[in-house]
Amino acid sequence: MFYETATNGHGLRNDPFKALVVPRPIGWITTIDRQGRVNLAPFSFFNAIAEDPPMVLFAPGGRKADRPIKDSRANAEETGEFVCNLATWDLRDAMNLTSANLAVGEDEMKHANLTPMPSRLVKPPRVKESPVHFECKLWKVMDLPTHDREEPNCIVIGQVVGIHIDDALIKDQRVDIVAAQPIARLGYSEYTVVDSKFSMRRPG
Repeated sequence: MFYETATNGHGLRNDPFKALVVPRPIGWITTIDRQGRVNLAPFSFFNAIAEDPPMVLFAPGGRKADRPIKDSRANAEETGEFVCNLATWDLRDAMNLTSANLAVGEDEMKHANLTPMPSRLVKPPRVKESPVHFECKLWKVMDLPTHDREEPNCIVIGQVVGIHIDDALIKDQRVDIVAAQPIARLGYSEYTVVDSKFSMRRPG
């Protein structure tokens, strides 16, 4: 099949785009507002984009019923900081709970019975139950094209200034990421888990 994205004439029940760009790592983003209120939300449009310095981005597209942009974007812009926590198999239900559309100022971490843990270099807390955290300073928010002015598109880019890794994941001087069993987003309401790996070396 072929379809033009401008008209979305694929004839399927749901747009297949997100079911084809897979698996997508989940940026489980902690922010705080100027009042110090915590927000925690998962984003599947997330990834690492550079390593020197290390940079990540997440895309909090759309709006909320009670504000024109997502809380994570608003808080990152207000304070200039955020934390990315690793979402894992053991934390899948808690991660899903934090995607609830709560009112501005309501704490998703409390809603999901997760434990806040102080960060070292930024103010937003980490999720204690998660085995990996990236402490980030906001670098830039970039608006993207949108077909609906009521549903803004953007990317939030941050520089990773500190990384926490559970010592249990470090084996033979390397991170055993399979032991953490990170989860990733597929299409629709489907996810996958990293529970195996294989190695290949580049030619030459």
